[in-house]
Amino acid sequence: MNTNRDFIRNEQDFLDSVSHTYRLNGSIYQQIKREFAIRAFVPFMHSDGCINEGGRILQLGCADGFETSLLSKVAKELDVIDGSEEFIKQCEKTDYQNVRFMRTLFEEYRLSGEDEKYDYIFASYVLEHVLDVRTVLEMIGSVIKPAGLLFVVVPNARALSRQLALHMKIIDGLRKLTENDKDHGHRRVYDRVALNNDIENGGFEIIAQGGIIFKLLADFQLDKLVDDGFLTREHMEGLYRLGLEYPDMCDSLYAVCRRKKPNA
Repeated sequence: MNTNRDFIRNEQDFLDSVSHTYRLNGSIYQQIKREFAIRAFVPFMHSDGCINEGGRILQLGCADGFETSLLSKVAKELDVIDGSEEFIKQCEKTDYQNVRFMRTLFEEYRLSGEDEKYDYIFASYVLEHVLDVRTVLEMIGSVIKPAGLLFVVVPNARALSRQLALHMKIIDGLRKLTENDKDHGHRRVYDRVALNNDIENGGFEIIAQGGIIFKLLADFQLDKLVDDGFLTREHMEGLYRLGLEYPDMCDSLYAVCRRKKPNA
């Protein structure tokens, strides 16, 4: 029990420290790629050609609330959990009629007796942050419906921009954490093999996967090019479509998952 209390305290301290360096506001590129990530998942939420209006969604992590604003438009009910008090306070200032914010560590989250399980769970840019991926996936498995879908997005170690940085000797290895990774609270860097292994070891099977945005340059460089008008929305749309052809060189990897059947 003491170990559990220590874990909670240490993780909350870690999240509170990261919240001061993890900043997305003002980054047009960050918003565009998160918009494209949601776009990749919405088709899997369709039933008879329409979005499942009765769907309950759980979002892991709210950060600046940008993705929450997108998910609120496709959910009947949206629960959002985050361990950072600062992020929760900022997001609670919004006036969504169908969103409930809760401050809790992912590892500690449990449904109350009156809550239904979730149709869809979004773990977008989450698994690279947590201390124990398997524990988080086990929690997700306990709160998702048997036919529910888990949507995962993580940064890609083999993004073209990262490979370029390696050849320029800016970084020492594709799987090593950069200072930017650390500022964002990352604890690991994923390639497709590592991501698939973690998902499958956590009790899920992957039914679809791909990449989000063919990434040419670093985030700050793309932000400048977008701000200057050199990269237009049409360019970003093209890079998104190009990423569908070359997922392993994309900014991020995504996976659509469902719980493994018993004895599978």
